[in-house]
Amino acid sequence: LLDLIVATITAKYTQSNSVCVAVGGQAVGVGAGQQNRVDCVKLASRKARLWHARQHPKVLGLPFNASVKRPERVNARVNFINNELTSSDHAALFAQPVDALLPAEQDEWAGQLTGMALSSDAFFPFSDNVFQAQKYGVKYIVTPGGSVQDDDVIAACNEFGLAMAFSGLRLFHH
Repeated sequence: LLDLIVATITAKYTQSNSVCVAVGGQAVGVGAGQQNRVDCVKLASRKARLWHARQHPKVLGLPFNASVKRPERVNARVNFINNELTSSDHAALFAQPVDALLPAEQDEWAGQLTGMALSSDAFFPFSDNVFQAQKYGVKYIVTPGGSVQDDDVIAACNEFGLAMAFSGLRLFHH
């Protein structure tokens, strides 16, 4: 319940057409300002997955050179996860060679990210939002409801074993 509250409060104070994903009492992904809601779900879910990837033991154990400052470390971790570091980046950043975080390792790690809560500032117009959310480990959804497609969205939640509640409170303000 706490994660749904955190996600809803975050969505309330985010640009319209927003979706927030929370886990462990913190907002870990926000998707906002997109032209459609499913893109907001994808964006928030990908950000949550990146947040989780930053907790991977290989990422936490990166042997940074003492001269690398905190902001550079943050960027280097994201670039390491995305496999975007060159050999000269490795030499400048790390005290010793590091093995890449392989896609299979990332997928296995991402599979541990479950039980997330998602809140939307407006109704889900189609069930594709639920499909995308469950792909990334969302298990709980709160949305205002009120779509002519609510029955399809409910059916999708039931199909994937997601709990969904209608708040009746629209946070989308234009």
